Amino acid sequence: MARQRGVIKLEGTIDDLTFYKTKDGYMAKENPKLSADRIATDPAFVRTRENGAEFGRAGKATTLLHTAFRAQLLSVKDQRMYSRLLKQMMKVIKADTTSIRGMRNVLDGDVELLQGFDFNDNNRLASTLYAPYEATINRATGQFTTSLAAFVPAQMILAPSGATHFRINALAAEIDFVNGSYTADNKATATLPLDNVLTAAISLESTLTPGSTHPLFLAVGIEFLQSVNGEFYQLKNGGYNALGLVKVEGA
Repeated sequence: MARQRGVIKLEGTIDDLTFYKTKDGYMAKENPKLSADRIATDPAFVRTRENGAEFGRAGKATTLLHTAFRAQLLSVKDQRMYSRLLKQMMKVIKADTTSIRGMRNVLDGDVELLQGFDFNDNNRLASTLYAPYEATINRATGQFTTSLAAFVPAQMILAPSGATHFRINALAAEIDFVNGSYTADNKATATLPLDNVLTAAISLESTLTPGSTHPLFLAVGIEFLQSVNGEFYQLKNGGYNALGLVKVEGA
């Protein structure tokens, strides 16, 4: 510990030194340095190692899920999406009641805690698409189905200013969190006008592995576009698009 001298009194941390005020005056101390070897072996850091292992497992699972839905996530903009998904994945792992601490994992946790997750927290699916829909997963046949009865877009979709058209997307995925692989499929409607004309009934179907032993995911989204001289353009680079996990089944 050292006493500060000089006209300017410092408080805070600069490089390896921390400056602080005590009743005896302004002091400075060198911050302790922890080696990677000590963290990896010292019994005092066992909780740190356990937390780090589970956080790393959650990070890998989050990246894999994000990659499986990447095709649609390219048009859904939320800067905090990954960190929110990682936080939810940690809840999945912490729901594991069979593994010892530090070994808890996604498969022994509760992957269904991801159901209801909105990839765009600024434009949530439930507050954007009001048309009723049914989302089902048939594990035996590997069929994922999203169905909507006929509806009037202008009445059942909360569209942003400037949008003239929309598409509804359904993304199906089976994810092998152990081996870090996935199978995914994306189905979408045609580009439809945001008008007062009743649409036809919509059914979006994907077929993946029949009898899969991996967690299954079905996401539904809505994408907004603007028509200009016969060309369609994304609004705000996808900032208004919504996408949510509407059905999740654990292994």
